[in-house]
Amino acid sequence: MRNHMGLPIRFVPQSELPPGQGYEAFIGATGQVPTRNNLHDFFNAQVWLAFPQIKSKLNALQAADIARQTIESGGVTAAHRGQLRDALTIFDESSALLVSSDASLFAALRAHDWRSVFIDRRNDFGRTCEVYLFGHALMEKLVAPYKGITAHAWLVEVEGDYFDRPEAARMAHVDGVIAGQLTAALRNRDYAPLPLMGIPGWVGAQDADFYADSSVFRPRRIR
Repeated sequence: MRNHMGLPIRFVPQSELPPGQGYEAFIGATGQVPTRNNLHDFFNAQVWLAFPQIKSKLNALQAADIARQTIESGGVTAAHRGQLRDALTIFDESSALLVSSDASLFAALRAHDWRSVFIDRRNDFGRTCEVYLFGHALMEKLVAPYKGITAHAWLVEVEGDYFDRPEAARMAHVDGVIAGQLTAALRNRDYAPLPLMGIPGWVGAQDADFYADSSVFRPRRIR
């Protein structure tokens, strides 16, 4: 497991981060991930282990954008993250990876057609689609889950035979595909909302009334 500079990833105490140096820049330059003794950083480490290529790509994009902003501001670290780093942070903290061999599922999700996504396709979950949690802040929320937890879903279309593979092979495939998709053009609009408690089987009592809760399963806003 290495970063974009080819340096091995190591988890080190938070105290190893020099005062005044940015977290992402430090990881990019050293391969060392400052880690505190808390659930947030524990889940972050787990994601590094599960999806190392995606994490490395996110760090590479963050570090490059920080360097660009620093140069443009005359050597001073920019106070505002900007659109790219906002979108990268959302991916890192709050995303889920929705994998499907049926592209119409993605269209239904973007349209907020919750009945189509969660009721009509209920039996598709685990057969032609699956969800992997990625955002470590999202995982931390699920320690004490509540109905309104909503992920920023990154949509990954796969071939039908993907679901014949063992889970480790599927995860490695997703890791490589998404790492190749992420670019400096990433923006918040690239995600789709995914209410996690709506995923079939994640909680009990997922009846019609459950999905009728418009405070969670919100209609799409018309602009």
